[in-house]
Amino acid sequence: MAKSKVAVLRVKPQTVLEDIHRLDELAGMKEALDSTAPTILKDNISWHYPFPGANTTPWQLEGIIKSLQADGFGDLSCVQNKTVVTDAFKGEDLNNYLPILRRHDVPVLYNFRNEDMKWIEYRPQAKMHVLDQIYPDGIRLPDYFFGKNIIHLPTVKCHIYTTTTGAMKNAFGGLLSTHRHYTHSWIHRTLVDLLAIQKEIHAGLYAVMDGTTAGNGPGPRTMKPVIKDLMLASADQVAIDAVAAKMMGFDPMSLEYIAVAHEDGLGVGDPRDIEVVGEDISNESWGFSVGDNAASHVGDMLWFGPLKGLQKLFFRTPLVNAFIFGSEAYHDYYRWPFKDRKTYEGWLAETPWGELFAAYLRGEAGRIYRDTAEG
Repeated sequence: MAKSKVAVLRVKPQTVLEDIHRLDELAGMKEALDSTAPTILKDNISWHYPFPGANTTPWQLEGIIKSLQADGFGDLSCVQNKTVVTDAFKGEDLNNYLPILRRHDVPVLYNFRNEDMKWIEYRPQAKMHVLDQIYPDGIRLPDYFFGKNIIHLPTVKCHIYTTTTGAMKNAFGGLLSTHRHYTHSWIHRTLVDLLAIQKEIHAGLYAVMDGTTAGNGPGPRTMKPVIKDLMLASADQVAIDAVAAKMMGFDPMSLEYIAVAHEDGLGVGDPRDIEVVGEDISNESWGFSVGDNAASHVGDMLWFGPLKGLQKLFFRTPLVNAFIFGSEAYHDYYRWPFKDRKTYEGWLAETPWGELFAAYLRGEAGRIYRDTAEG
């Protein structure tokens, strides 16, 4: 298998927009995308609250928009999705995306609104590992995605079900309907199937991953934020996830979704066959671990443990509403007000990236960038 390229740069809050443009040049963004096709920006809202490390950062979003526009990509849109535990409207507001999108004339579309896109049946050319069995009545995808470039905007973080999460997992929300939870027992091979589908329907694939604040622990929400000052980019969705996993301290090829995608020829997961350009990260190994929280204990029993056989009862009947309420209560009414908001406020007040996020909140990020340029 030929080597794949992943660009990694150390970045600073004062110059991060320019840093992202350089990152994209190193990663070969222009060559990865079709300049004649529209481009979808698929941000990552793992939690509508602005918990550090969980969601696409405002500078990540603004940086890729400016980079694309500088390279002649003009027909851009941002697509949001909802989950059983995440509110897309709340997320794009609290994470400061809307002012950026308005400022750069990028429209926002929602894959759960019929006026924005329709869900149509699709028969993949590639042999599916699990999706055709999970959805025996047909795999359905949003019609808007066909024929367009897509850029995934994940963050570097752990995940309670996949160990790490990144570019491959970011396709999950956009390409599957609100019944995504049907796939959790087979989540690794679901991600592989989705990557195979993306390669069939998109004009080009690319990812920019934010590791300025990385997430250690039971992600994608209840984590410990760790400042790392790094960003990654690649046209190879498998390779960028592999490099991020290796930096976090995991063996990429021990992660099923990376190993199977590598074996299927959908990308390169073996770090020995990945060319890292930009920074020397050979000594990066952060010792991250996933751990557990209350939600993961319940999920493990339902998706992988003794209650696995009762999934249809729990998730394909009105009983699913009890699960949704329980997750919402745990994350939004317990974790956020009593634990995670304090972490967020400490990050805002005490870290350079938190200070930049606060500047976006005040509408003053542009002043920070201008002051640096003038200085």
